Amino acid sequence: MRKFALLLILSSGPLVLASVTVSAPANGSSVATTVQFVASAAASCSAGVSAVGIYSAPGNLVYSTPGNTLNTQLFFSPGTYQTVVQEWDNCGGSTATPVTIHVSGTAGGQVSVAAPQNNSSVSSTVQYLASASTSCTSGVSAMGVYSGSGQLVYTATGSQINTLLKFSPGVYHTVVQEWDNCGGTATAPVTITVGGGSALGGVFANLHLKPGWSGSALLPPLYELCNTCSPSGPQTTFAMTPSVPSPSLSGASTRADVGGQTVYSDGFWNNKLIGDFSSQGMPDTNHSIVPNLHSFTFDVYFYGNDIEASQALEFDINQFVNGYSYIWGHECRIMGGHQWDIWDNPGQKWHATGIPCNPLPNAWNHLVIQVQRTSDNHLLFQSITLNGVTSTLNYYESPTPTTWYGVSINYQQDGNYAQTPYSIWLDKLNFSYQ
Repeated sequence: MRKFALLLILSSGPLVLASVTVSAPANGSSVATTVQFVASAAASCSAGVSAVGIYSAPGNLVYSTPGNTLNTQLFFSPGTYQTVVQEWDNCGGSTATPVTIHVSGTAGGQVSVAAPQNNSSVSSTVQYLASASTSCTSGVSAMGVYSGSGQLVYTATGSQINTLLKFSPGVYHTVVQEWDNCGGTATAPVTITVGGGSALGGVFANLHLKPGWSGSALLPPLYELCNTCSPSGPQTTFAMTPSVPSPSLSGASTRADVGGQTVYSDGFWNNKLIGDFSSQGMPDTNHSIVPNLHSFTFDVYFYGNDIEASQALEFDINQFVNGYSYIWGHECRIMGGHQWDIWDNPGQKWHATGIPCNPLPNAWNHLVIQVQRTSDNHLLFQSITLNGVTSTLNYYESPTPTTWYGVSINYQQDGNYAQTPYSIWLDKLNFSYQ
């Protein structure tokens, strides 16, 4: 990070002290062709800073923005550039900071931020979960979080970040940055609006395309995980295929298939998100996250071209904490009676709600399920919203003992009396926690 200060003598007489602080890119660094510039400016001019801009070469202004900060990405062809970040104040003064960069098509790296989401509203305790990659053969050296331009508030060695940071209420233009061992760097801007309170919160977006889904068959009459069953059958066939272009809403759906020879058998998929065996880089080994989570939302779109062949579709939210298992099971019985059932934890059986479940055939259906773990450690089934119609449950249940720790979700497709093979497409699967 470079900071350059200059005393300017204006024609009107007063001395104006000004400075430009550049937090990215680093002076002399090797970068990829897309370069992130992050900078701030200050001036003793009573009217403040008017604008900040970037010169790719002397006299070649390639970007400017009003105000005293900038955060933008610019494209450069391979080569060495003597760039300059300059500020202009409202008293007629100006100063600049030179930044030399070496651009190549392969240098530099990439930063992926899983949490918090860009432009999200968060509580005062914010989880930063990010990873970095680089073409540098020596790998990523470190990663860091800037709460604002030039304000480095956290660093970690290696290519992973998973930490909790405290913020006062306000809007923050944070930046997650990586530095590699070849002198390269990359950044990802993340703007957050911080409110009051101290609850954790986050969103796993597009989980239907994320890693970690493990599939199995469930066979009658016990419906336990079949460890000897093969996805190719013959008892039950089951498969999950991501990145399907059609049908899709986002351009990439995931198709789930079930069939086989054993009637009334099911295809089951589970993804462990936080805690034990986390697929999303959140093992929570110090138990600072899961015990503080109480509210969950399962938000998904699903499509079936032969949806009436389904005995039932199941969507589950699971939390395992403090020795207790909280399983919010939700089952849309289709051929089984077009009604929503919810899971009775202590009784290990389904409980009929009387709420209709009539998903549309050959169309995208939008499902939102909301649940809570109450302050006295009970399960609260709050509501089910299907295609814009919300049904309020407000049903309480008790947990059961377990030694597991974490948060996970399940998706399941049940076979009918003939085990008719059918497919369901999932898209925009988002899971929120707080």
